[in-house]
Amino acid sequence: MSQAESPPPTPPESWTVRRVLEWTTGHLKKHGSDTARLDAEILLAHARGCQRIQLYTAYDEPLADSVRATMRDLVQRRAQAEPVAYLVGHREFFSLNFRVTRDVLIPRPDTETLVIEIIEGVKTLVAARTSSGQAAGTVRILDLCTGSGCVAIAVAKNCQMTKLNVNVIATDISPVALSIARENAAANKIDDRIEFFEGDLFAPLASAAKFDIIAGNPPYISSAEIDTLDAEVAKHEPRLALDGGPTGLSVFERLIAAAPQHAAPGALFLMEMSPEQAEPLQQMLTAHGGYSDVTVRKDLAGRPRIIKARITG
Repeated sequence: MSQAESPPPTPPESWTVRRVLEWTTGHLKKHGSDTARLDAEILLAHARGCQRIQLYTAYDEPLADSVRATMRDLVQRRAQAEPVAYLVGHREFFSLNFRVTRDVLIPRPDTETLVIEIIEGVKTLVAARTSSGQAAGTVRILDLCTGSGCVAIAVAKNCQMTKLNVNVIATDISPVALSIARENAAANKIDDRIEFFEGDLFAPLASAAKFDIIAGNPPYISSAEIDTLDAEVAKHEPRLALDGGPTGLSVFERLIAAAPQHAAPGALFLMEMSPEQAEPLQQMLTAHGGYSDVTVRKDLAGRPRIIKARITG
């Protein structure tokens, strides 16, 4: 074949959606991500400004230089263990979307168990009232250490959809976290059913405030253990929301002591915990004398996750 008949040179492979996803998945796997493909898809969808599902119909589309530049930055940060939720600025929880920053914990599936238990508690209280001839009334719920507001908002939204009448109060010691929680409540169109107060646990509440359900996801990691956690948590999530003191039980001790002062008759106590804390927390609640029916609920993975009790005084 003469030079004139030689085929034209093959053009360099363009950076299509497919190629970027494949390269990013391999790169993130090398840097320790257990969810490399999912990470790659979420980051690329964010960089392109589209839904994840739209990537599947655009596999062969080349990326604009601006999208590639944004993606490079996101991938570099993810390779350094920065959580995907912080990189894209949001996280789904209980089928709702929540804005998250490094000022709040990232909502996790484990915590959905707490939401489920609170909702079941509301249903039980309403059923008990109606069966005794009382009006169902409004169930007052207190969400302590609200962070992004995910628990309070998911409970209020679900109860609204199922026509359960609730009033939710949420507190947090971090003013920045509360700002994000208020924003999330407004975005999920439930801000008319939740009030937010800044302060340490029960401190911002009126002394006479009483609740039917006192719940929360308090800091429960021991101080020394925090630095041994995965880099995603240890280096990026707020220590204020993680640190439970020398044993991880410091905040629980305060909660257990103070909750009866704000409990309506027959109130429920529901708190997320670490699985290994189930036994010591059961012992603490029993020893207090103001709690009964102390039980443990497991998360979807079958691990002890929620400590539950009836507050008796």
